[in-house]
Amino acid sequence: MTAEILAPDWPAPAGVRSLVTTRAMGDMKQAAARAKLRALVPAEPRWMRQVHGTTVLEAPFEEGAAADASVTRRQGEVCVVMAADCMPVLFAADNGSTVGAAHAGWRGLSSGVIEATVARMGVPPASLVAWLGPAIGPRAYEVGDEVRAAFLARDANAASAFAATRPGHWLLDLYAVARQRLAALGVERVSGGAHCTYAEAARFFSYRRDRATERMAALVWIA
Repeated sequence: MTAEILAPDWPAPAGVRSLVTTRAMGDMKQAAARAKLRALVPAEPRWMRQVHGTTVLEAPFEEGAAADASVTRRQGEVCVVMAADCMPVLFAADNGSTVGAAHAGWRGLSSGVIEATVARMGVPPASLVAWLGPAIGPRAYEVGDEVRAAFLARDANAASAFAATRPGHWLLDLYAVARQRLAALGVERVSGGAHCTYAEAARFFSYRRDRATERMAALVWIA
């Protein structure tokens, strides 16, 4: 892989391919960057209009449909999500029959986008492998009481993913919450979660750091 691409380190089956772009490839909202990416994948990725929700589409679908996750059972269909601090989560069935990608910022994660994606994949959760892509890390992601309350309202165990900072504010570990949610579903093989988009400025875009709208892309497909 080049500096433009990060190769997910996960035990996906032989027929599944995946990649994540870095800032060296450019802003994935722009045509020039998408053209470079298109040369690396078997078909135009199924771009969604991400809205920080829990809707999951099955590819193929019309480009620009409002959703925050997609799955496919078809060879050559490319699932994609964009992020720049939010966490991309890639999924694959261990027999290579189904893959998926979810956009899991705090709103989607707290509302159940991971659960919705696993359900839409339609295979036993124990047969899935998951990879947590680059997101803002637990030392950099300070949130308010309302964010913590949203997570605890769904699962009180999420309290362990928050560390108090100043009054009314907490550091949130998105990766820890994702692992909790996946474990509760029965998804035991979870990789990734080692990057921080905020801290790794040379490699990743970060909205929290730069207050800009550039995005990376995380993609998965059946070859």
